[in-house]
Amino acid sequence: MTFFEIVFYAFSALMVVSALGVVGARNPVHSVLFLVLTFFASSAIWLLLEAEFLAITLVLVYVGAVMVLFLFVVMMLDINITRMREGLMRYAPFGIAIAILLIVQMIMVVGPEQFGLQAFAAPEKHAADYSNTKELGRVLYTEYVYAFELASVILLVAIVAAITLTMRRRPNTRHQVPGEQMKVMKEDRLRIVKMKSEAIDSEERQ
Repeated sequence: MTFFEIVFYAFSALMVVSALGVVGARNPVHSVLFLVLTFFASSAIWLLLEAEFLAITLVLVYVGAVMVLFLFVVMMLDINITRMREGLMRYAPFGIAIAILLIVQMIMVVGPEQFGLQAFAAPEKHAADYSNTKELGRVLYTEYVYAFELASVILLVAIVAAITLTMRRRPNTRHQVPGEQMKVMKEDRLRIVKMKSEAIDSEERQ
C-alpha cells in the first residue's frame, strides 16, 4: 500500500467517523463541530485529488462562514435536548432504511466498480501551469451551465422565501420611522414649565 493510499484511507475513515458523530452526538454544538471536522477531512481528500480550488472553497465558505453561522444559531436557540431525543429510537429504523437506499442509489449512479476493494491510483500529474480552477469553470459553464443556472434560481427562491418568512407582520412590534424622527421639532418633545419658588422652613428640610 502506497503512502497516497494510506493518507486517503485515513482521511476517509476520519470523515466517516465524524459524519456519524454529527448524527449521534447528544449536544447540538458537538454535532456542528463534528460537521466542521467532516468538512476538513473532505477538503484533505480533495487536496489529494489535486482539486485545490474545491478544497479551499470548502474550508473558506462552509467552515469559515456557513458553519460559524450554524454554530451561532444553535448556541442562541433554547433547545430541549431531552425532549428532542425522546423519539430518536422510534425513527432509527426509518433513518437506516433511507441511508441504505442512498448508498444503493450512489452505487447505481457512480458504478459498482468504483466501490470495490481495488487499489485507487494517484491522480495524474499535471504541468506547473495547470489550473484546476480554469478546468472547473470551463466544465461548469459549458456542459453543466443549465444545471448551474437552475441551482442558482432555486437558491434565489430559497433566499426570498426565508426573507419573506422573517419579515411577517407582528401586531405588537414597534417600528421606527427615520423620516418622522427627522421632522420632529423641539416643541414636540420639550415643554418648559414656569413655577414660582416657595420658601421652605428648616423643619421641612429636615
